[in-house]
Amino acid sequence: MASLAQWVQGARPRTLPMAVAPVIVGTAAAYGLGSFKPLNAVLAALVSVMLQVGVNYANDYSDGIRGTDDHRVGPFRLVGGGAATPRAVKRAAFLSFGVAALFGLVLVALSGTWWLILVGVLCVLAAWGYTGGKRPYGYLGLGDVFVFVFFGLVATLGTTYTQALALSGPAWAGAVATGLIAVALLMANNVRDIPTDRLAGKRTLAVRLGDRAARASYPAMLAVAVVAALLLTPANPWMLLVLVLVPAAVVPSRIMLSGAGGPALIPVLQQTGFLNLGFALLFAVAEVLGRR
Repeated sequence: MASLAQWVQGARPRTLPMAVAPVIVGTAAAYGLGSFKPLNAVLAALVSVMLQVGVNYANDYSDGIRGTDDHRVGPFRLVGGGAATPRAVKRAAFLSFGVAALFGLVLVALSGTWWLILVGVLCVLAAWGYTGGKRPYGYLGLGDVFVFVFFGLVATLGTTYTQALALSGPAWAGAVATGLIAVALLMANNVRDIPTDRLAGKRTLAVRLGDRAARASYPAMLAVAVVAALLLTPANPWMLLVLVLVPAAVVPSRIMLSGAGGPALIPVLQQTGFLNLGFALLFAVAEVLGRR
């Protein structure tokens, strides 16, 4: 039976900055529109975090029962590591989705955006279908699209809309940027797993692109994310603050381009998570200063 520490590890806490970053960016964009609602922001963060935890457990379960994690070189997995039964991990995934749904219902009730319930349902279905079901799209190379759409566009724009009931250029630019950084993290993870994913028949985008092109896409996505924010500088020169991230992005980019594999790529995941969080905070500061 898995210990509490193993359940926490199985939730993959290093990925949680990816869930918080779009909420920070979306809230900053709402502030730029003259509508900052702290309670709505907190609820959006709870929804995003619990969805991320649910995705992580669901991925653990689905990859575990398919044998994809049998020879993995990455972090600990509950099912693949034999610490928990598939049934228990599946239950944890749906419990996480349920908690996210409860927070989401409170959020839409406060904001009056009842149509977002449908978006929430799509989020849960997409989260489960990533590696679950008969034809998981994560095994077809479409996982990157899911991450960009739901942990970039939906999370950011949804946060802004539930506070301001409107969207803006900064909201869209921030959504694209956080989405790309999140995809860069997924790419780093999948580059590490290319050998084992090929054996398991998991055709991620990294597998389809091949090792060299997949590695090159990592710094490219980080660069486009920064450019997306810099496009806002004519209206808000404070957005130049995001350039502070460039030196921090060099280190993981060098690791990716060096050809390092296996455990050597694990630090890239953590560094990319903090890059997204750092981007979100700098973006928020720029939005606040730009409105004064």
